[in-house]
Amino acid sequence: MDDHLLFAEAIGQTLTSMGMTLVGIATTAERARIAVREQRPDLVLMDLGLPDQDGISLGRAILDEAPDTKVVALTALEDDNSMQDALRSGFHGYLTKNSDPEKFRRALESVSDGQVVFQHRLGRGVVTGDRNASEALLAGQLTSREIEVLQLLAEGASSRQISERLSISPNTVRTHVQGILTKLQVHSRLEAAAFAVRHDLVKTRPVAPY
Repeated sequence: MDDHLLFAEAIGQTLTSMGMTLVGIATTAERARIAVREQRPDLVLMDLGLPDQDGISLGRAILDEAPDTKVVALTALEDDNSMQDALRSGFHGYLTKNSDPEKFRRALESVSDGQVVFQHRLGRGVVTGDRNASEALLAGQLTSREIEVLQLLAEGASSRQISERLSISPNTVRTHVQGILTKLQVHSRLEAAAFAVRHDLVKTRPVAPY
């Protein structure tokens, strides 16, 4: 979603050349919400400077409504605080508009593969999957509900037990677990629990593989 239509159209051409299907361009937050509701896109590129709402709060709303959609900030703001706000809100990336075209393409490919992409120390290039540099930011993306699920995973709870403890459906549990694995860039529940213990996100240590 971008308030500069020509720039958005140019980005659209890049996406098309990558084999992606462009389903729409929205120049306001209201149009963006409608487009996401109707199209359910796999990926949304979000300008943070929309005329009727800031892009971070809009991205958060989109992720709440369409949790399977990946949202990436594409902005002129070269600001660490904005980047951290975006990633903590659940964005899958933060790219600036002056990104090198080839790095931009690689970054979107990484997002499609489930990685979180951002510019660490803005101006020094795109970083993807660098755990030593980015684990704190990855952990900061988790929602309060995901932290609750992660706590129970670390206690050794099964999906059924998590469902009962939190009064949510098994399908919702699976969605939260997948979100945790994606955001933390780990491949199993045990790895997620170990990550949580390492970063003091939970109170107990994992007791056994699941």
